Amino acid sequence: MLRTLSVAAAVRCPLRLSRPCPLPGPLLLGLLSRQVREAAGSAGAECGSVLKTPKGTRDHHPAQMALRERLFGTVVACFKRHGAAAIDTPVLELRETLMEKYGDNSKLIYELQDQGGELLALRYDLTVPFARYLAMNKITNIKRYHIAKVYRRDNPAMTRGRYREFYQCDFDIAGQFDPMIPDAECLKIVHEILSELQIGDFLIKVNDRRILNGMFAICGIPESKLVTMCSTLDKLDKMPWEEVRNEMVGEKGLSPEAADRIGEYVQLHGGMDLIEQLLQDPKLSQNKLAKEGLGDMKLLFEYLTLFGITGKISFDLSLARGLDYYTGVIIEAVLLQQENDHGEESVSVGSVAGGGRYDGLVATFDPKGRKVPCVGISIGIERIFSILEQRMKASGEKVRTTETQVMVATPQKHLLSARLKLISELWDAGIKAEMMYRKDPKLLKQLQYCEDMGIPLVAIIGEQELRDGVVKLRDAATREEVDIPREELAAEIRRRLETCTTGNPAAPQPLPSC
Repeated sequence: MLRTLSVAAAVRCPLRLSRPCPLPGPLLLGLLSRQVREAAGSAGAECGSVLKTPKGTRDHHPAQMALRERLFGTVVACFKRHGAAAIDTPVLELRETLMEKYGDNSKLIYELQDQGGELLALRYDLTVPFARYLAMNKITNIKRYHIAKVYRRDNPAMTRGRYREFYQCDFDIAGQFDPMIPDAECLKIVHEILSELQIGDFLIKVNDRRILNGMFAICGIPESKLVTMCSTLDKLDKMPWEEVRNEMVGEKGLSPEAADRIGEYVQLHGGMDLIEQLLQDPKLSQNKLAKEGLGDMKLLFEYLTLFGITGKISFDLSLARGLDYYTGVIIEAVLLQQENDHGEESVSVGSVAGGGRYDGLVATFDPKGRKVPCVGISIGIERIFSILEQRMKASGEKVRTTETQVMVATPQKHLLSARLKLISELWDAGIKAEMMYRKDPKLLKQLQYCEDMGIPLVAIIGEQELRDGVVKLRDAATREEVDIPREELAAEIRRRLETCTTGNPAAPQPLPSC
């Protein structure tokens, strides 16, 4: 096929020479080869090559973007409610900034070719760039949020919200504060956002790296294997314990006895009662790190009780989060689904938020090794979007793709100038308005467009309205019409829109609606 194509291309695009060339020298062969390649490429285009986005990425249509903007709006409103300021950092970082920060996941970093003497990589998350930002700008106290795209060379699962390019929504508190107060607020933020989005039942798991490290120590795990053990243990939300145990023994070289001792602990989960039980554990309570972590965990649950959210919090010893930089509390929120119709037991269907404390990360960038304690959370907005998108498709509901408040329409011909003048007045008054880009559109088509787009109001100006100095304001839902003095139109539109009640900001809104 390739040979046939090349010959055909050469016939269609003959090489023109100014004089005969009896022997095909290197220059002639090079020119001929280039022409063949170009012709083959154009022939491929003629045959209809498939246009697609790169693996693990996607386009978003207007309805999807409308839903995403509502999600982002809910998240940002919560972050601002808790006093966070926004920052931004480059999508590119020096490769040395990102390496050795993510444990086994470092292999998922997108590394770029040498760019003018700098070895660069696409950011893997927003946490490490934030730590670099703090160290570089000598900031020791900030509460910030950051919403931006990150990149991972992972195996994508598009229907589950796992991509190679995706958004993260991060909230972090940096600074020296009393124990567990910022940590508790981070958990409260996760609880608020997941409750407000109404995506279903959820559970927020918490653990502490110090408890994990103490547990590994009493189980006989050498310190050199702590990071890799955390990465393996982090798979417990996707694999049963037996498979995780086999990886620990078969691939990571752990003894079966040590793996079994770990198994006794990592299958425990609960609340304050479990914390009290572990504080009395004869082995764990003798480990300094574990005892310190359990003390802080008890304090954390006391604060969470005051916040009234302990019903959605689980102290889970299997939670590891395989990132190198965590030093204290670790957090992961998962969605639950009922195992059967009777709702007797709930099982996890996927992570929708995560985070934790990383007190040593900033020091890795600071020339003098100065520490800035930090704790933060990241909302898995892509996963949440996938869930709401699937729910929207299943229900058949539509989402408004624009925020247009009023459609300016004319019922007769030769009134384009009247429409242009009226819509300009509305724009100048801050009203979101549209009109059809036709000189003499039929009124029925204008009203149909208004209904299709979910525009709540129509401002109709005809010959009679021009003579009377009024505009006919039509409610698209009820079809009721009333004449409004032209100078009062903008105020009347605002009044009507203010009386419209809105539901869940992240849920699909039926059409038409205010």
